[in-house]
Amino acid sequence: MNLLVLGATGRVGSHIVKHALHDGHHVTVLVRTPEKIQNFNKNLTILKGNVLNKEDITHAIDGNDVVISALNTDGTTTLSVSMPLIIEAMYNAGIQRIITVGTAGILQSEISSPFLRYQSSESRRKSTRAAEEHHQVFHLLKNSTLNWTIVCPTFLENRENIGEYRVERDILPEGGIKISVLDTAEFTYNQIKDCNFIRSRVGIAY
Repeated sequence: MNLLVLGATGRVGSHIVKHALHDGHHVTVLVRTPEKIQNFNKNLTILKGNVLNKEDITHAIDGNDVVISALNTDGTTTLSVSMPLIIEAMYNAGIQRIITVGTAGILQSEISSPFLRYQSSESRRKSTRAAEEHHQVFHLLKNSTLNWTIVCPTFLENRENIGEYRVERDILPEGGIKISVLDTAEFTYNQIKDCNFIRSRVGIAY
């Protein structure tokens, strides 16, 4: 399978790349700084470019079967600006499957329906900026015809993977507080062959 991974130099994205290469997939990454890529593999294609550039996105997406985005907000509008470009390029290339890494803040609130968690007292974060960016991505994907899945981890820990975690469609597993970067990457990667969460958000936590 040919996979495009965006955000490949990030905490989650770098491990998604490792999983895909280990399983023999061909992986293309679009990065601003190729020197940050630590994997050297015959099945890895490194493209220098920017997700905010339409031509770069179009070139990167062409020839792939699945798009995986582990892009983060970087305190900017990167997510909301790049996603329309990604969706358009996928339409033009005839690609249907996209998996993104979001945040637990855009899962449904269970105490303040119909609000999302970041809009309710369930969220412990003082700033909602990142959640608002992820919310725009959710809105764009929901209104597309793509087969999307948004993996929504709660607090991300830098620790060894446990391999056992709970997932729930559209909500955070009850009492979920944290999840490791490695387990989040593993679950996200596994969605390339799992059809259980098509056009859904997935809350993931221990």
